[in-house]
Amino acid sequence: MKMPKVWEILKKFKDVCRGRGWKTSESEDWIEINDKYNNFLWARDIHPSSFKRIASNRKCVVREGLSYRVVDASYIAWLFSETPSEALVKTVFENPDFSERIALYDLSPLLEGKNLCVKLNQTDSPVFQEFERFLRNDLKVRFKPLSSFSNVEVTEKNCAIEELA
Repeated sequence: MKMPKVWEILKKFKDVCRGRGWKTSESEDWIEINDKYNNFLWARDIHPSSFKRIASNRKCVVREGLSYRVVDASYIAWLFSETPSEALVKTVFENPDFSERIALYDLSPLLEGKNLCVKLNQTDSPVFQEFERFLRNDLKVRFKPLSSFSNVEVTEKNCAIEELA
């Protein structure tokens, strides 16, 4: 059985968020809760230098009627359709500001029909926690440990990454 595409997963997740009273966008992939924007970015592959520029910028476009405004995203979840490079994962670990604001989800096994996802999430974002509950409960996804992402060493500092059965 083939799993839904990334946009279908996010559409269903945003429906869950609206049910919780969180503000979502129909055309962009952000969720606002407690005046904090949680932005979801899709990527197949990205060079670490481009990743750094985008992650440092933290901008999120919010449409209001016919106009747009730019806000700072408090948190960014990167949803990868291919396994991100080890260099990119190290970039997150080597920058404490990134690891507190950025979550990485390797959805490639999920998109291939497996019920697996590899995550790197050290944020305190309730939206990302809800996203993981949604994947686990609604799509029956199991999470693999960080070691599946790369050879980045798991330490006490990043022990929030865990295998869920």
